[in-house]
Amino acid sequence: MKNSFILLFFAIVILGTTSCKTEFERLRETADLSTLLTKAGEYYDAKEYQKAQTLYESVLGSIRGKAESEQSYFNYADTHYKLGRYSLAAFYFKDFAGKFRNSSLKEEADFLSASANYKLSPSYRLDQTFSQKAIADFELFVNTYPQSERVAECNKLIDQMRDKMQKKAYAEGELYFDLRNYESAVTSFENLLKDFPESADAEKVRFMVIKSLYLYANNSVLTKQPERFSRVVDKMDAYRKKYPKSRFDKELREIVNTTNKRIKELRNEGYKI
Repeated sequence: MKNSFILLFFAIVILGTTSCKTEFERLRETADLSTLLTKAGEYYDAKEYQKAQTLYESVLGSIRGKAESEQSYFNYADTHYKLGRYSLAAFYFKDFAGKFRNSSLKEEADFLSASANYKLSPSYRLDQTFSQKAIADFELFVNTYPQSERVAECNKLIDQMRDKMQKKAYAEGELYFDLRNYESAVTSFENLLKDFPESADAEKVRFMVIKSLYLYANNSVLTKQPERFSRVVDKMDAYRKKYPKSRFDKELREIVNTTNKRIKELRNEGYKI
């Protein structure tokens, strides 16, 4: 009697556990590949991306090389994008584009791969590796699909990220300046002008180059000052040709007057140059 009761108890527990399983949990345990694939598509269409992703993961290996694999792999990559897992989305979309080179979905995959890196692009104060990746991918997209309706959007996003990278470059130069590391500030500002020659802030950046050079010269040992003040004069001449009416004119006049005065002083007897 006791044994019968124990067996009955376990039967009830097992039955209860089985009946409590959700449709999704029961579905995952099936060996029916066709059903799994169909349900994965249904979950994807219903925007239940986590469930769709789980089912796609269980079938992709088994349908490799089959007709169903193309759409399934694209959907699988897209579930990562929709769930905000952009690093994985970028990887799988790029992998899809490599595996299915003749697919009608390749253009969309290429765009979404770039877009995933754009989504990962952080504040301008942080590392801009993902911005650089996204820019490279968007530029490749524009060159590969010049007639695409996405081209205008790509160019707009490229401009956004280049603006962000420009702000970061300026912030780095400004930080060196604030720390009185004027030589590094000059290098940073000049690199900014090389990387972003059409910058809307080019005048301000060139002004900061002159100001940094002036302070660098003024804080140098006497034997180095003549050469370094001469650089200030050279930069100033080039600046005046480019911006004859500068918004920094007052401060520039002060720098010029002081620089010329120091150069004359250094030429006097008593200084060995």
